[in-house]
Amino acid sequence: MEERMESVMTTEITADKADDKTENNVENKIEDKTGNNAENRANLANFETTFEQLTQQLLSDVRSGEHLKIELKGEQSQFVRFNGAKVRQTGCIQDGQLTLTLMQNQRNSFREIPLTGDWAIDAPQARDAIADLRAEISQLPEDPYLVLPQGEGTSREVHKGQLLPPEAVASAILPGVQGLDFTGIYAGGSLVRAYADSAGQHHWFDTEFFSLDYSLFTADGQAVKGTFAGNQWDEAAYSAKLAESKHQLERLAQPPKSVLKGQYRTYLAPGAVAELLSMFSWGGVSEDALQRGGSSLGLLQRNEKRLSDKFHLMENFSRGLVPRFNDWGEIAPVALPVIEGGILKNTLINSRTAKEYNKTANGANGWESLRSPEILPGTLPAADILKALDTGLYLSNLHYLNWSDRPTGRITGMTRYACFWVENGEIVAPIENLRFDESLYQCFGENLIDLTNFQEFIPEVGTYYHRSPGGVRVPGILIEGFTYTL
Repeated sequence: MEERMESVMTTEITADKADDKTENNVENKIEDKTGNNAENRANLANFETTFEQLTQQLLSDVRSGEHLKIELKGEQSQFVRFNGAKVRQTGCIQDGQLTLTLMQNQRNSFREIPLTGDWAIDAPQARDAIADLRAEISQLPEDPYLVLPQGEGTSREVHKGQLLPPEAVASAILPGVQGLDFTGIYAGGSLVRAYADSAGQHHWFDTEFFSLDYSLFTADGQAVKGTFAGNQWDEAAYSAKLAESKHQLERLAQPPKSVLKGQYRTYLAPGAVAELLSMFSWGGVSEDALQRGGSSLGLLQRNEKRLSDKFHLMENFSRGLVPRFNDWGEIAPVALPVIEGGILKNTLINSRTAKEYNKTANGANGWESLRSPEILPGTLPAADILKALDTGLYLSNLHYLNWSDRPTGRITGMTRYACFWVENGEIVAPIENLRFDESLYQCFGENLIDLTNFQEFIPEVGTYYHRSPGGVRVPGILIEGFTYTL
């Protein structure tokens, strides 16, 4: 599917200090080229005003020897739940959560409180939270690797989109799925992240974004999974995505084929590649995990193994889907190569890890996980996928992934949704679910045949506690001898 994440603004970034290699002084100037929902923008403006007032008050009350961080996660979102191609639940919410972290004498403690946008409610709650932190911090153990706020980095990014008005969501989504068993969740609106600290750093990030996470079911309960996301609703692209899903649904109506365990040439569609990529953030690209010996990329770091020279992985923040600033207000590079031509170029290093192991931080978050990853495309055209596969398995999705042997990069999981057996370049039948067990060093290394010349954006669709920002941009991949064990 064609990438649908075009930017709708021009962004100019200027550094106030030419010698600041971490770009810790940034001012983003946004030229808005679109209209927007006036009520939504007004609510967010009030949110921002309240955050500014609170930070000014709390930071002005910081005492000698104290350090304070203030972090905000907020959203103005519409949710619509579909079942049986009908709207079953819908509503709009405004929600915010402040995290206040107080540091003193090599100790730290934090509180999470709601941010309502009402000064009369938020100010007393914040003051009470700081009082509680002061009362308990002296009783806590020292943290030898505590990172204190430093620098004066500032940034402000506002990425406006062209989303469907709340009243138009159902009429835009449902006509194309009438007569089908369509189930899914639409989530759209603005996501806000903000940061301020007693050292003088201050960041504001606001992006408008939608995602549609859906499934189409056959009469016997087989499902095709799809996601459609972006910062602009594109009716033609949505129709094309649905047409692809309906085509797979028709193929699922055939009796499933039982495939024996073994090794088969396999095509992993972008949705399946995204699942494999998620494992890189779980004991993979983290410098801390490598230092502790718990990383799946240890063999790669020690040059005992390498991946295919066709494999390129990077962090790419240029699309404005997630903020560049991290838990300490530090700004990550716009682009950071992680693996180039199969060779590990950079790990993700946050300031805490840097302090513990005498490394140089590069703006990673507290978990040292990928926040805006991209696997670069290859040369395989969409029209040639089945021909290149010839005989083997076509996997649309994977699930239940886990490490079976992390030091050697072995992952186990299951096939899911629309997965098919292919013979002589033609889809023959859907398959019964299979378990796989394969090493990253095989599927992204010596057994990697090619990557598609197109990428898809696979959004984060989680809504635990708050709507998750961002996603991954990945191609499909063709692999020789992918291992199925059950």
